[in-house]
Amino acid sequence: MSFDARSLERLQQLGRSLPKPLPKPETEAAAAPASQKRHRVETETDPQALFRELMQVSPDGSVPPHLLDRLRQAETDQQRARQAEQRQAIERQASQAQSPTAGLQPRGASDELRPNRQRRAPANAEELELYTAFQQLLLEGDEEE
Repeated sequence: MSFDARSLERLQQLGRSLPKPLPKPETEAAAAPASQKRHRVETETDPQALFRELMQVSPDGSVPPHLLDRLRQAETDQQRARQAEQRQAIERQASQAQSPTAGLQPRGASDELRPNRQRRAPANAEELELYTAFQQLLLEGDEEE
């Protein structure tokens, strides 16, 4: 890029009159906000307590989207924790129920078929889901034949 003599002279004048760069901020000033006490809305992990805090902070009930996302994330985390606890409890019950004397006999085999030929009710949602999936597989097998 080429400049005429007048433009080049003007650029040099502007270069001399530009302000000097701002001084670097001190490290103590940058560390101060992080050490300040934070509001419960920022630190709360329990979704119910977080919701209460959000309603107390907001006079008209409006909540910024980033805080709603934080509430949703807290609810999701709590649900995952509950599901993990339930799985662990089921695994503990299953390991306690298995004994060396049980052998290959399935759980509840003695009362599996009642006198009126009806099956017992599933013990939990997981058992119901497995039973339904097995029934569907049987039906699909019948359709193929």
